[in-house]
Amino acid sequence: MTIQTGLDYLRSRGSIVDCDTMDEEVAEVLGPFQDCTSNQAIAYNELRKSKHAELLMSALTKAHSLISEYPDLTVIELAIEIAMVALSLRMVPHITGRIHIQTNPYYSYSTGKTIANAIRLVKLASILCPSHPQSRISIKIPSTWEGLMACQYLEKAGIRTLATTLFTLPQAMLAAEVGCTYVAPYVNQLRVHFEEDFKDPSPALPLVPLIQEYYTRESIKTQVLPASLTSTEEIFFLAGAHHITIPPKLLDELSKPLEDGFSAASLFKSPGFDDFAGTRKPTSFVNDESGYRLAVARDAKGKSEEKLAQAVNIFCDMQDKLVSLFQQSK
Repeated sequence: MTIQTGLDYLRSRGSIVDCDTMDEEVAEVLGPFQDCTSNQAIAYNELRKSKHAELLMSALTKAHSLISEYPDLTVIELAIEIAMVALSLRMVPHITGRIHIQTNPYYSYSTGKTIANAIRLVKLASILCPSHPQSRISIKIPSTWEGLMACQYLEKAGIRTLATTLFTLPQAMLAAEVGCTYVAPYVNQLRVHFEEDFKDPSPALPLVPLIQEYYTRESIKTQVLPASLTSTEEIFFLAGAHHITIPPKLLDELSKPLEDGFSAASLFKSPGFDDFAGTRKPTSFVNDESGYRLAVARDAKGKSEEKLAQAVNIFCDMQDKLVSLFQQSK
């Protein structure tokens, strides 16, 4: 293929380019892409745009008509899910693959609630767009023990899952064991996107090729989809990852013509990488909850578990903002 832009370059290295947005105008202008990822923060920043006032009201109306089926939910909680599904479905004309919709972060430590939430999101998609096949929906679930147990149930039920907020190899190992279709290693702590002066002191770039090499060596089909990226430099380092999901600002930068003589290093070709990955022996966590929790707690001397808790907290904060947004629209 002719390589003219950064997006061309990524694709030439075998990476599938996904968009990390719910703004259909971005996908229409810069796409098509394969998959479309989203979360509560992306949903909030999109739904608060004045152009979506009608969508907010229609979601509330639909929620009122369906709430009797979900007595454990409030009307607003259901309306938020309806709006997130509706926004994702609007991206479908501009992608060739799946929409990824994230479960309520308040359920991150409840397997049962996460399962019910995932099934509900799939059902809502079928109500809003009966022609959209379930096979083109993936449910994003935080990579807690409880979340990954929910993924195991859902994958067996035929619902595709993505294990998100993933910061450690043990999380990736368990995600593969339970059959997740995708994992999303977070390169940067989530707070980099919410605190203007904060820069992650140690971006987890090497984790991405480490997981992918482990999956390749063990013949695991789970796809690696790095997320939480802050620069095109980080993205070029990850050229060769199965998927890369990219936010609008960086998509725009990558869509521009490359400079003459462009070259980029990739961590997938780092000297000695294969030897390092080869020292990792398969470990089973699926029947060892305490072992899994200890492995995550011990990773990076506790910093990885702290990043996971931080991400869950931030997404809960964004869920709260969505609730406030809908309350103001009533």
